[in-house]
Amino acid sequence: MNERQQRSLTADALSIWLAGVEAVKPSSLFKNHASLRNQWLTIGDEETDVSLFERIVVVGAGKASAAMAIELECQCLSKLPRHIAVVGWINAPEGSFDAEHQGRIHLHAARPAGLNIPTQQAVDGTKRIVELVSSCGERDLCIVLLSGGGSALLVAPINGISLIDKQLIAKRVAASGGNIDQLNAIRRAVSSVKGGKLARACSAGKMFTVIVSDVLGDPLETIASGPTYESFQEVCSLARQAIHDLGLEHDPDLRRTIKQLNLASAQPSTLPTASGHVAVKHIVLANNATAVDACGIKAVELGYRYVMQSALKSEGDVTGVSKSCAKAIVQMAQQSDIDCWISGGEPTVTLPSEDCGRGGRNQQLALLTLNELLECKASGSVSVDFAFLSGGTDGEDGPTVAAGAMFGARDLDRARELNLSPHEFVRRADAYAFFERLGGLIHTGPTGTNVCDVRIALVAHKHAAH
Repeated sequence: MNERQQRSLTADALSIWLAGVEAVKPSSLFKNHASLRNQWLTIGDEETDVSLFERIVVVGAGKASAAMAIELECQCLSKLPRHIAVVGWINAPEGSFDAEHQGRIHLHAARPAGLNIPTQQAVDGTKRIVELVSSCGERDLCIVLLSGGGSALLVAPINGISLIDKQLIAKRVAASGGNIDQLNAIRRAVSSVKGGKLARACSAGKMFTVIVSDVLGDPLETIASGPTYESFQEVCSLARQAIHDLGLEHDPDLRRTIKQLNLASAQPSTLPTASGHVAVKHIVLANNATAVDACGIKAVELGYRYVMQSALKSEGDVTGVSKSCAKAIVQMAQQSDIDCWISGGEPTVTLPSEDCGRGGRNQQLALLTLNELLECKASGSVSVDFAFLSGGTDGEDGPTVAAGAMFGARDLDRARELNLSPHEFVRRADAYAFFERLGGLIHTGPTGTNVCDVRIALVAHKHAAH
């Protein structure tokens, strides 16, 4: 085993992954896709004449929303004529922006870093967002900035639902292996802002909703639970179906939520409904495929020949995904055409009811893939040097300070030397402790973006010394 070569493979895997993350940061996205020239504001494929407006109102929520607001102001709004006012409020995680930041758009720390659940700070901030949106008139342009994590940061429960109920929904759905579609179906039904209700409260002359998508396939009703997207589906029935599919109908923690779902269709919204109907344009600036494409460009730069894929829907249980990851490494080891595999997606993890450890879906995926490769090594189906990495593009993986985990071929032997049995750590969903001891955790801190997960697998070059 060439230790120098192994270090190079893992370093390359990390460099490729980081290139994908960098490509979907607001600093890159707004530099390339937003501008103000003369009186024309362009964001993505949409443009508008700002001379038609007296005020621009910017609101938003999500892990990338603070950085999006900063870049929007820097690239575009700072160049506006003086007579056009700019006001705004953004709900973002603590640590995703400089607390000393001074700008016309207020950045509000709506939850602590690493705690991706609704908080009272989010409720308070959402009230300010609603006030701003409701104050808009025909001479206002409203810009809504949304990204992954927006659902837990834009919080306005319907009558009969408490903040604790909202927190329990997220916890119980996650523990049951629910995906983002199921979680946000329930969130839309018990919210006064989600499911198009925020846009319903707005009488602005125009609304742009600018999105960094953390949902595979970019369904507008699911990203941040669709606060500006009017869904024609019956939200309460979708929520009840999600609860049924996850086996949560009799969960005592959700008793009040289920009761309110049965009443919600007869309840009036707690938000004011605008007399006019604002025209909303949704602009997806980046998604998982954007990051995967950027990874491919970096892989070529480093001399790799790659294949890549970006899932268009939830991938299901992490165990099946780990088998696909291990299979990709085995296949690359047995042929000479491809030595880099890039994959984007988002699996689900069902947590044990007792003795649950720490970790997130990326760490669990890395641990399960390592376990699969131990079996492959024992059978002789993989004998080359390799590296594998799985990381959340937001820099947060579950309730931990790690973005994910990575390991190389030598780490299979090191795990044995350290008497680390993957089976026990898998059973407890305690991947963080495993990789903490093995030395494979990825630490980036909050990245200021979020487009699901990216996985990188590399095998030693066949065509050149590495």
